[in-house]
Amino acid sequence: MSRVSPADLPRREISANLYKSGVRAMPVTALVGFLIGVVLSYLSALQLKQFGADIFIVNIIGLGIVRELGPVLVAILVAGRSGSAMTAQLGVMRVTEEIDALATMGVQRGLRLVFPKVVALIVALPLLVLWSTAIALIGGMVSAQVQLDISYGFFFQTLPRVVPAANLWIGLAKGAVFGMFIALVACHFGLRVRPNTESLSSNTTASVVSAITVVIILDAFFAIATRSIGLPS
Repeated sequence: MSRVSPADLPRREISANLYKSGVRAMPVTALVGFLIGVVLSYLSALQLKQFGADIFIVNIIGLGIVRELGPVLVAILVAGRSGSAMTAQLGVMRVTEEIDALATMGVQRGLRLVFPKVVALIVALPLLVLWSTAIALIGGMVSAQVQLDISYGFFFQTLPRVVPAANLWIGLAKGAVFGMFIALVACHFGLRVRPNTESLSSNTTASVVSAITVVIILDAFFAIATRSIGLPS
């Protein structure tokens, strides 16, 4: 087995996948994040008003979005958007026998087709989590100001105190792990496509469903493993 030198790394493929999976996903993740922040803030405000606990909306929005909703929602969106595209791309290459042609030319399938996708999602997903979390917090802050008349200044001052920085690191770690597994699942189903269109469609569907299921299972493991980390003092 030949050794791979740094010069052999597919930098163009990695940057192309970063652009497609990361930059192009920013508008939809921002929109969904903002709406989730608004909805979570609105529903929380309805309950908190009844008990006169308006100020605790910062706790609910902060912990809920930074630690859980942000990473999971972004992962699900990326699994449906980028994961399906990766599976379809590899499936089409399988149908058109391009993968067999690469093997004939001595091109390593894992290095050229799988590695760039995995690296791209490991890098892109934490950045998308950070981006969508910030937008979701803005949406929640705007809704809290409208519903409960909580000022933006109070929101900014209270958020770091009730949501320790450890929660942000947990969210970013989730993003990296989710990204790796989404890419691996997408590549697995893409490479197992048989040379017919029916197999392509069924494996693309299976890829999205499996990736979302894996994300939810991993999130459950994260919740158990970090249950005592990042709680406000």
